[in-house]
Amino acid sequence: MATAVETLEKLERRITLSLPMAEVRAEVEKQLKTRAKTAKAPGFRPGKVPMKMVAQQYGYQVENAVLNDKIGQAFNDATVAANLKVAGAPKIEPKEDATNDSEITFQATFEVYPEVKLGDLGTAEVEKVETAVTDAEVDKTIDILRKQRVHYHTKGEHSEHGDGGGDLAAKNGDRVTIDFVGTIDGVEFQGGKADDYAFVLGEGRMLAEFEAATVGLKVGETKTFQMTFPEDYHGKDVAGKTAEFTITLKKLEWAHMPEVDAEFAKTLGIADGDLEKMRADIRGNLQREVNNRIKAKNKDSVMDALIKVSELDVPKALVEDDIDRLMEMARQDMAQRGMNVKDMPIPRELFTAQAERRVRLGLILAEVVKANNLQATPEQVKAQVEEFAQSYEDPKEVVKYYFGDRRRLAEVEALVLEENVVNYVLGLAKVSTKQVAFEELMGNNQQG
Repeated sequence: MATAVETLEKLERRITLSLPMAEVRAEVEKQLKTRAKTAKAPGFRPGKVPMKMVAQQYGYQVENAVLNDKIGQAFNDATVAANLKVAGAPKIEPKEDATNDSEITFQATFEVYPEVKLGDLGTAEVEKVETAVTDAEVDKTIDILRKQRVHYHTKGEHSEHGDGGGDLAAKNGDRVTIDFVGTIDGVEFQGGKADDYAFVLGEGRMLAEFEAATVGLKVGETKTFQMTFPEDYHGKDVAGKTAEFTITLKKLEWAHMPEVDAEFAKTLGIADGDLEKMRADIRGNLQREVNNRIKAKNKDSVMDALIKVSELDVPKALVEDDIDRLMEMARQDMAQRGMNVKDMPIPRELFTAQAERRVRLGLILAEVVKANNLQATPEQVKAQVEEFAQSYEDPKEVVKYYFGDRRRLAEVEALVLEENVVNYVLGLAKVSTKQVAFEELMGNNQQG
């Protein structure tokens, strides 16, 4: 039996549920008899254990299971009868003052899904971004690809690519191999000594003062200098302290980047080495990445607009559930990076704003889709999977990968659904266009 639904505040509701004790006892007895058929105890054959012993051993566990099942069913029946859409798990507590020998009473406190009021999308303001992929971006990408394929030759020694010039002193861009030892107040410190340590000058792998001291050395030369570690240096034992280093240059190599020729094109997958094909391929890859980033930025702009024109209360239970998901994703990400996250505390409040936005948007999107019939069609899903597949060597295998797993396909459906919403909103909203520089859109990821 359930009482009328009480409204506590906004989305919070409460129902009082009562269960006849006779019904509970009957189900407990039935399950104990079933359990008795296979129960084991010292001195008894299986299935011959006295019911009293079976009840002593399993009674508490069975009674809890029966109560949970019956309360869950009673709660479900009550919310269905009241036409309520429950958001998150209910909090169910016994109501001691209403429990007696004939019935046991519980109170279920829960939240319901909100009414989403969509405003006039014609008043929504959305800023779309546009970015052009020019020859300059293709050239810069080729330079980066050349740097990724750099190889080194000993300075001063003749090779198929020359001897690196007549200057035998270390300079930025050279790879140096050194021995070094550092002391603080005359005492060596952990991490302050290495033999045959190689690094490329100018890449920032070492502290600037250390690199500056290495520049200008020739093979066999030794230099002693003082260097002060930054206050925020990751090695806390030496942070802010001044050390004396002695370095000896043992090997000096100059960098040779491959020429942009047919051989270089072949290393990028252009079988016949055609440079125009190579540039077209690079431009195509850049355009795909640009399109993806533009799509993401425009989607964010649409989502911001939807939030501004919509009114709804957000269920706290759904936000808490999403915080749990975000925290677990963060832990998995840190674990994959090799971090020990077992005992690492992660404050929930770090994810509150993100979770609240995700839940709010999820509710708004569901309403927009439902109100305007924007569900993803099979044709759209197939087209999206095929688009994903184009950036892989074997597109057919990628298509098979997605269509072979319902969960992966559901992720694609969700993306298509979001795109349907974005296109729908863009068709109604006040849209302005902004030209964004390639470097700005890519977040300077193209820098070598």
